[in-house]
Amino acid sequence: MSNTIRSYRGLEIYPLVYPHQPRGLDGTRHYDAGFDAAVRICRRGTDDTMTSSRVFRVPSRSPFGAAGDARIASASYAEQVIDGMVAGQSIAGL
Repeated sequence: MSNTIRSYRGLEIYPLVYPHQPRGLDGTRHYDAGFDAAVRICRRGTDDTMTSSRVFRVPSRSPFGAAGDARIASASYAEQVIDGMVAGQSIAGL
């Protein structure tokens, strides 16, 4: 799976998608249990180095059914955070 980098209002958005249940003791993965999501929002400096970033967990009452759904939700949530539409979440200081 390749990393998808989006840019929104001058910030970089990195969706973070991971299985809802951790690997079993035998190493098996439980993708059928769904996925959780977070998003990393980054600011780049003028010399193209990363100056700062923050990770925000995407709130959800239940796991996402597919990794693609979790990825879409993380990108949408990032845009809401950047636009200041999520109470208690801010990109101030990035």
